[in-house]
Amino acid sequence: MTSVIPKGLGEQLRALAGGEVTSHALVEQALERIAETQPTLNAFRRIRAEAALREAAEADRRLAAGERLPLLGVPLAVKDDTDVAGEPTAFGCCGDFPAKVEDGEAVRRLRAAGAVIVGKTNTPELGQWPFTEGPAFGDTRNPWNPEYTPGGSSGGAAAAVAAGLVPAALGSDGAGSVRIPAAWTHLIGIKPQRGRISTWPDAESFNGITCHGPLARTVADAALLLDAVSGNCEGDLHCPEPVDVLSAVGRDPGRLRIALSFKTAFTGTPKRLDPLVRASVVRLAERLAALGHEVVEAEPRYGLVGFSFLPRATAGLFEWSGRVPDPLQLDIRTRHAARNGRLLGGAALRWARSYEEPLRRQVGAIFQRFDVVLSPTTATPPLRIGAMAALSGWQTDRAMIAACPYAWPWNVLGWPAMNVPAGFADPERTLPLGAQLLGPANSEPVLISLAAQMEADQRWYEHRPQVSRPGPQ
Repeated sequence: MTSVIPKGLGEQLRALAGGEVTSHALVEQALERIAETQPTLNAFRRIRAEAALREAAEADRRLAAGERLPLLGVPLAVKDDTDVAGEPTAFGCCGDFPAKVEDGEAVRRLRAAGAVIVGKTNTPELGQWPFTEGPAFGDTRNPWNPEYTPGGSSGGAAAAVAAGLVPAALGSDGAGSVRIPAAWTHLIGIKPQRGRISTWPDAESFNGITCHGPLARTVADAALLLDAVSGNCEGDLHCPEPVDVLSAVGRDPGRLRIALSFKTAFTGTPKRLDPLVRASVVRLAERLAALGHEVVEAEPRYGLVGFSFLPRATAGLFEWSGRVPDPLQLDIRTRHAARNGRLLGGAALRWARSYEEPLRRQVGAIFQRFDVVLSPTTATPPLRIGAMAALSGWQTDRAMIAACPYAWPWNVLGWPAMNVPAGFADPERTLPLGAQLLGPANSEPVLISLAAQMEADQRWYEHRPQVSRPGPQ
């Protein structure tokens, strides 16, 4: 096969519409690259080779007939917490899961837009951790440096996009699970407004803290995927008013007031911002100032946001653990967290949810003075594979909070956030870093417009990893 890395999502769509390439060729190339890199990167839990090629042939028929849809014929991947008809949804767990009868609403919308789903990407057990490792599937590795994790929990999706296996993928974000792997693999990752993308057949996911979001190499590609998959169905608990993310890509954001923030929310555990991460975010802030924006150091007042997060997250783990065929096969850390969720799933959960609006007013006060908050996405560069494998549950919690203390408050608030690349932690450019753009409710267009302006200045997409493949056996 050709060694050329597949084109971006928008480029593939234009090539398909112009007859320069077929969907069958794109899907075949994606499947070949997945197969080549699976022994080294291990990005996928399920690969839909035969089904995807059939769907590609149908896409080519429709293209030849003149039909045009937003994603018609492009190969995409979805995280293995999302239902795809005919495939199990194991969500990183061991066990014999039954095949799903129907697509989840997000996948239904992808198919309605014409996308070809080539497979389901790896995620740690129930999406808990900022690394993608586990006994059910092994270790998913970072295309930039295979000794390091791509992050989590959408680590497989991020690895697949960063390595050029697919032009974009759909992940999910419950505490930074799109933004963290995007930061550690040099991608754009968007956590949209709660409810922007339906989580059906769940009316909401993890008591409202988790949402689907796109991972892509460019802002335009991420916006394209977000637009195609956005929308609601009957039964969704959260149905925000639509926003126009596509035109935001090409729109000048104007002169924005940007708060540069390094403060983390209170957790009662030690945290330290790596100087390399801080310096990378400061460099972006300086570039934003050079582009004409007002950038001032200022901090949101997070208060006790963690007390609203914990019951929602652990109660969600308890609920999801009930779907596992054999709970005894779960990691002992998962079982312990699920037990905590059973205890916190009553009065504590009700209080946590009632406290959300006061938190929004408190944290949102910063948007009376600023349009956007710029902060690190993570406190550290990527972690080595296995760095947390032998830790206890409490040690794991402390370690992951120390590495990733910046993303999760926005999940409690339900507001949009996105990762943009912020450089590398090493001279060899193998350890990517990221920064977050954070906004108030329904601010995806502002964040996307600003990110597109930054991308035009920084040209992040020109840097790609050298993905190694296994040699002849």
